[in-house]
Amino acid sequence: MHSYTEVIACLYSRLPVFTRDGASAYKKDLDRTLELCAAIDNPQHKFKTIHVGGTNGKGSSSHMLAAILSSAGYKTGLYTSPHLIDFRERVRIDGKMIAEQFIVDYVNKHKDLIEQVNPSFFEATVALAFDYFARERVDIAIIEVGLGGRLDSTNIITPEVALITNIGLDHMDLLGGTIQEIANEKAGIIKANTPIVISEFDPIVAPIFEAKAQELQAPLLFADQIYDVVRISKEIDSQLIQVKGPSINNRLKLDLSGSYQLKNIIGVLAVVDQVRKAGFEISAKALERGLANVQQLTGFQGRWQTISTNPLIICDTGHNEDGIKEVVKNLLDVSYRKLHIVIGAMKDKDLDHMLPFLPKDATYYFSKPDMPRAMASQELREKATIYGLSGQSFDSVFHALKASKDAFQEGDLIFVGGSNFVVAEVLQSLI
Repeated sequence: MHSYTEVIACLYSRLPVFTRDGASAYKKDLDRTLELCAAIDNPQHKFKTIHVGGTNGKGSSSHMLAAILSSAGYKTGLYTSPHLIDFRERVRIDGKMIAEQFIVDYVNKHKDLIEQVNPSFFEATVALAFDYFARERVDIAIIEVGLGGRLDSTNIITPEVALITNIGLDHMDLLGGTIQEIANEKAGIIKANTPIVISEFDPIVAPIFEAKAQELQAPLLFADQIYDVVRISKEIDSQLIQVKGPSINNRLKLDLSGSYQLKNIIGVLAVVDQVRKAGFEISAKALERGLANVQQLTGFQGRWQTISTNPLIICDTGHNEDGIKEVVKNLLDVSYRKLHIVIGAMKDKDLDHMLPFLPKDATYYFSKPDMPRAMASQELREKATIYGLSGQSFDSVFHALKASKDAFQEGDLIFVGGSNFVVAEVLQSLI
């Protein structure tokens, strides 16, 4: 295989892919990841890391941390998933995506190993990312958990500090049907004698984290008991916040405008405190610069992002109960005449924990992302009708978006969401 396109197509076609295949692609152990990494000299042990898990907010938190560390002058790796437009979004150093040629060379070199181990697409990607970060000699890498924590392929690192953003109901078919069961899986990233930061104290799951941390003698911090953050003002593409805590009492600009970022940033700040204790020098100026330029420094997309002003289109990848509640909260902050919602969902998504929270006074454009795992738009429309949501179904995201634009009038708002893949297709269409 000589081209990047050939290599990516081969990986997608030959390996199980969770985003396409669902639960059948989820491997409930670390064996294949460990085998892959052992065969390439365990690159995950050759650079320092921060591990980030949680139900919602882990992507935003990972990108904020990467922006701060890059601003402080450290060569910073960032591994996240899934990607929205380009596979290379998953693996970045100081905001720059992994080189196509590295991927081509890596897959060709290790083709026999990949065939022998038969990993999932995610497992193969994790090993590739670790090898890239090691070869590029990053100072530190932010590693976002893919799914869960305990059995996630990323959970073979020994981080400087770990962060769990929050716990919500998502992927219940794989992680458990209760908040407590899901929390137990997320707690699997807690390591012996390694600081663990929990962004939000929740009395229902806090005992699970406390017990695990005590068992492993891991220092445990609840960020919302240390930091207090309030919004002072909000623009279409940023917000000004007041932060009070042990190492800061100041106003900060954040170029991520979603209200839920106030929950995420306290965990980020608590992690920064721990990273400083580990010997990293992060000045107040670097912190301010990183938070004010997260999107520019990391290429972050899809979280309460204004992608057009005429017509006004905002997208957000929130796709579970807590994520949808935050979307609705942010919609209340926007002034509009009429609301149009382009939405899609996956077949395995528990819609009973999403649809009841969506606004009933909106016009819906039900769509089907271009992938086998996606729910048919007509089925989504029928389920939504039960909850008083009305609109038309379309055979593609493109046609749903076009219909919403055709119906748009001055003063309206088009919101795009319900799934990473709906947002991804809309972003792709605007390139």
